[in-house]
Amino acid sequence: MWLLIPAWIIFIAAAAFTHLHTLRRHFITRPVVKVFRKVLPPVSETERAAIEAGSVWWEGELFQGRPNWRVLHNYPQPTLTAEEQAFLDNQVETVCQMLNDWDVVRKGDMPVIVWDYLKKERFFGMIIPKIYGGLGFSAYMQSCVVCKLATRSISAGVTTMVPNSLGPAELLLHYGTEEQKSYYLPRLATGEEVPCFALTSSEGGSDAGAMADTGTVCKGTFAGKEIIGVRLNFNKRYITLAPKATLVGLAFKLYDPEQLLGDKKIIGITCALLPHDHPGIEIGLRHYPMYLAFMNGPVRGKDVFIPLDWVIGGQAQLGNGWRMLMECLSAGRGISLPALSTAAGKRNYAITGAYAKIREQFNLSIGKFEGVQETLAKLAGYAYMLESCRTMTAGAVDLVGKPALSSAIAKYHMTEMLRKISDITMDIHAGRGIQAGPRNYLTSMYLSIPIAITVEGANILTRSLMIFGQGAIRCHPYVYEEMQALLDTDFERGLKRFDQLLIGHMGYGMSNFVRALSFGITNAKLIRSPKAGPTSYFYQQLTRMSTALSLIAGLSMLLLGGDLKRRESISARLGDVLSYLYIGSSVLKYYVDNGSKSEEFFYVNWCLKTLLYEIQEAFYGVFDNFPNPIKGKFFRIFIFPWGRCYRKPSDKLGHKLAEHMMTNSELRQRYNKLIWYSTDKNDPTGRVEVAFLKMLEIESPLKKIQKAIQEKLIPKKTNKEARLAAAIKANIITENEAQAIREFEILRADALQVDDFKPEFFEKLN
Repeated sequence: MWLLIPAWIIFIAAAAFTHLHTLRRHFITRPVVKVFRKVLPPVSETERAAIEAGSVWWEGELFQGRPNWRVLHNYPQPTLTAEEQAFLDNQVETVCQMLNDWDVVRKGDMPVIVWDYLKKERFFGMIIPKIYGGLGFSAYMQSCVVCKLATRSISAGVTTMVPNSLGPAELLLHYGTEEQKSYYLPRLATGEEVPCFALTSSEGGSDAGAMADTGTVCKGTFAGKEIIGVRLNFNKRYITLAPKATLVGLAFKLYDPEQLLGDKKIIGITCALLPHDHPGIEIGLRHYPMYLAFMNGPVRGKDVFIPLDWVIGGQAQLGNGWRMLMECLSAGRGISLPALSTAAGKRNYAITGAYAKIREQFNLSIGKFEGVQETLAKLAGYAYMLESCRTMTAGAVDLVGKPALSSAIAKYHMTEMLRKISDITMDIHAGRGIQAGPRNYLTSMYLSIPIAITVEGANILTRSLMIFGQGAIRCHPYVYEEMQALLDTDFERGLKRFDQLLIGHMGYGMSNFVRALSFGITNAKLIRSPKAGPTSYFYQQLTRMSTALSLIAGLSMLLLGGDLKRRESISARLGDVLSYLYIGSSVLKYYVDNGSKSEEFFYVNWCLKTLLYEIQEAFYGVFDNFPNPIKGKFFRIFIFPWGRCYRKPSDKLGHKLAEHMMTNSELRQRYNKLIWYSTDKNDPTGRVEVAFLKMLEIESPLKKIQKAIQEKLIPKKTNKEARLAAAIKANIITENEAQAIREFEILRADALQVDDFKPEFFEKLN
C-alpha cells in the first residue's frame, strides 16, 4: 500500500493544479473582489465618458513599460500633399499679407476683406470632406495653417482654428444624421454659416455635472404646428465666434419630466444646433479676452423652443452629448492649441536669435553673454520639443482619429512651454518687447498665453486629474477591464472575469518588478536600443523610466486604491512622467524623421537630458510625498538604487544651442517655412530679419576690425565711423566692406526702434 503513496501525491498535486482556479477564486479572488467593490470610488457618467473617450496610441506603449521603438519609427512622418502645400504657399500666404496685427487689435476685428477671403477660400471648412464642399485637409495640414496664421495674427489663427475644432462641423461629421450633414456641412464649408459652440456656462466650467443650462421635453408650437420638442434655458459665456455666429451649437442637460419620449426623466447632456436668430436667443455681445480681437462673447436663451430634429444626430443621440464632446475634444487639444504654442516657439526662436545677434551691449552682441545664452538655450530646446510634439500629435490624429490622452498631454505641456518661451523672449527683448505699437511683434502672442492655458480644459485640471487619471485606466493592460468586472451587476460573472484578469495582472506586475530592479542596478545598459550611435543611451533610459512608471503606477493604485483619485499631486507627478516620456519620444522621432542631422543632435541631447531630469524629479516628488513614507523610501531605492542619476544639460551644451540659434541654420530655415516669414523692411519682424541677414554678411569684416582693435592696430575708444576709416586706412577692410557695415548699422538702428505716440492717440482711446 505504501508504494501507492507517491502516486497519490502526484494525483493530488495534479488535481490541485487543475482545480486551483476554483480554490483561488473562492478563497482569494472572492474576498478581494468584495473589498475592491467597496473601496472603488464612484464613477459618474461624465467621468466614465471622459475615461472611455478616444483611442490609446503610443502613450499606451509607454505606460505599459515595454515601448517598442520600432513601432514608433514605423509610424509615417506627417507630410503635406501637393494640394495642401500649394494652399499653404498661396491662400495662407495671401491672408498673412492682408493682415496687420496692430490694426486688427486696435480696431477690434479683422478687416471685412479678410473675413470674406477666409470664407471664399473655405478656411472654415478644412475639416469638412470634399464631398460636402470642404477642403478635406489632414490634421497635420490644419496644424500648419493655424501655426502660420498665428505668427502673423493670433486673432486670425484663433478665428480659423475654431470652426475646424470642437464644434458643429466635427460633431456633425461623427454623429449627425445624413439630412443634417447634407444641409449644414456645405454651408459651413463656404462660410455661409459661421459656427460657434456654446459649452461653458456661468456655473459649469470644467464640471459638466454642474451645468445649469437645461432643456425640457414638452409640447409646443413650431412652424404653426404643435409638436414634441425641447424648451431651452441657457446662459453661456466665453464662446469664441459667438458675436459673428449664424449657427449655434449648444450643450445642455435634457429632462423629460412627463416621459413623452420614454421611461427616463433625466436623459442627460445633449447637443443641438440653433440658428442665431431663432426666437429667444440673445447673441452678439462681446467679451474682450486679453485685449485681443478674435470674436468671443456670451450666448443666452430663455424659453427657446426647438424641434427634436435640431438635436445633433436626432433622437438617437439624446443624452449622448458629453460622450460626443469628449471623443471630439482631441481636435482642439491635439491640433489647434499645440499649433498656437508651436507658432510662438518657432517664431520666437527665429526672431529672438536674430535680435540677440544684432542687439549690442558693451560693443558685443547680447547673445554672447553667458546669462543670455542660458535663457536662449532653453528657448531653443523648448522650440524643438514643441515642433516635435506638434508634428507627432497631429500625425496621431490622422492615424487613429481621436488620441485623447496624447492630445491632453500635448495641450497641457505645450501651452506651458508657450508660457516659458514667451517669458524668455520678453526677458531678452527687454524694453524693446514691452512697448506696444505697430513695431512690436510680441504683444499679441504674449497676451494670448492665459487664453491658451485656460481653454479646452484648464491646465491645472488637465494635469492633476486627466492625464494620469485617464492614462492609468485606459493605458494599463488590465485595470480598465478589471474595473468593468468589478462594476458588473452580475457578481459571479464579474468574479470569474476578474479572477482571469488577476492572474495576468500579477504576472505583468512581477515582470515589471524584475525589469525595473535590473534596469536600475545596471543603469539600463543591457537594454537593446533600436538605433546605434549617440541616441542609443536615450532609448535605453526612456525604456527604463517607462518600466519604472508602469511599476510605480501599479503599486500606487494597489496601495492607495480610490484615495489616489484624491491625491491629485501624486497623480499629477505620475502624469508628468508619462508626459515627459511622450515628449521625449516625439523628439527622437522628429530627429530621425528629419534625417538625424549632426547639427541637430545637440538639440536632442539638451531636450532628452532636460526631460530625463524632470522625470527623475517627478518620481522623487512621488516618493517623498507618498502617504506612507517607508513605502515611498523603498520605491526610491528600488527605482534609483544609486541615487539621482540624471543631470540638467551642461552650460557648455546650452552655449552650443545659443550660438547655433544665432545662425541662419537649416533648422531655422525649416522653422521659417511654416511660419509667417518676411524680409520686408516695413514689416515688424521683417526689419529684424533683414538686419540679422545683413549682419551675417558682414561678420568677416567685423571680426577683422575686432582683431585689429585687440592687436592695437586701430584705436578702440572712438566712434564707429572713425573706426571704419581707421580700418580702411590700415588695409584691414575694404571700402565696400565698410559700406556694407554702414548699411547694417542703419538697418539695425531701425530694427531696434520702438513706437511713440502723440497725446491725441491716447485721447482717442478714451
